[in-house]
Amino acid sequence: MKIAVPKEIKNHEYRVALTPTGARELVARGHEVTVQAGAGEGAGFPDADYEAAGARLEGDVAKVWSEAELILKVKEPQPEEVARLSKGQTLFTYLHLAAEEDLTRGLMESGATCIAYETITAPQGGLPLLAPMSTVAGRMAVQAGAHSLEKAQGGAGVLLPGVPGVAPARVTVIGGGVVGENAARMALGLGAEVTVLDKSIPRLETLDDRYQGRMKTVFSTADSLEEAVRESDLIIGAVLVPGAAAPKLITRAMLADMKPGSVLVDVAIDQGGCFETSKPTTHAEPTYVVDGVVHYCVANMPGAVARTSTQALTNATMPFVVALADKGWKQALADDAHFAEGLNVHEGQVTYPAVADAFGLDCVETAKLIG
Repeated sequence: MKIAVPKEIKNHEYRVALTPTGARELVARGHEVTVQAGAGEGAGFPDADYEAAGARLEGDVAKVWSEAELILKVKEPQPEEVARLSKGQTLFTYLHLAAEEDLTRGLMESGATCIAYETITAPQGGLPLLAPMSTVAGRMAVQAGAHSLEKAQGGAGVLLPGVPGVAPARVTVIGGGVVGENAARMALGLGAEVTVLDKSIPRLETLDDRYQGRMKTVFSTADSLEEAVRESDLIIGAVLVPGAAAPKLITRAMLADMKPGSVLVDVAIDQGGCFETSKPTTHAEPTYVVDGVVHYCVANMPGAVARTSTQALTNATMPFVVALADKGWKQALADDAHFAEGLNVHEGQVTYPAVADAFGLDCVETAKLIG
């Protein structure tokens, strides 16, 4: 199969969808891998490494896209990339369509088959291709929040661990999943006072047992959210409804109760954000202030640590990429019901219910397309 790896063009996105090691594995299986010149440089993988792995380098971006049967990316395609897609091609990347109606309709018009990393499930539960980037984003959220709390960044001038004689910062993490646990773990390690809110009692029990009560676990209610808003120096939004838009848990009116210079970090911004005042930002201008509260809403946080993220992503995606390359999208999905959950759009039809519901579109069952 002809596989293409374009260079990411989203603002400050340095990741690449495939490492040279991954390219070598695909070439060894008889596939033709084309990598856009310079695609891996931001992640520390020079063109020479891809050539040594047996991949072909291509400087003409139009050829990279037009000659491919399978296109591997990291972030959702930008408008100019959507325009390059056509029927018969398979796109495999993060899509997060429930928050992007224009992108959804653009992919429908392209006629391409679009499979989203973030909606593929696992036999044991969870989202295996979202997990590695969620881990990175959760750990980075505390790093970003701590920096944003500095006075020079518009924050209150609070140090997360405090110092002897001065209390540590109060950090609340909303959501106890992969992002939330990693954020809480990092904040705890830095010496902050940490509270995790979640609606799953079993999940809260797991966290309480795992961390031996060193972080507070609280059932998420309107009251507990309001208390978090009043008391926290840093709030990290880590909620996830798979494939759907994130719920708005903190309203603008609630910001009036927050401490001046406190910080909101919205890790759910890819899915529309879990704070009413959230709007996507970039690494170039990561924060803005609303009613005295600093908002950090970078939509591609893991892109800042591109080498680590690229390696983690390729480790997770390779079995699925191999299946697509060896079998084609239809057989690969037919053979694996969990992989089939990743299909979001096919030849003008939406196949993922949460995306269809978000925009009032008809939904075609994946089973009818692959059966």
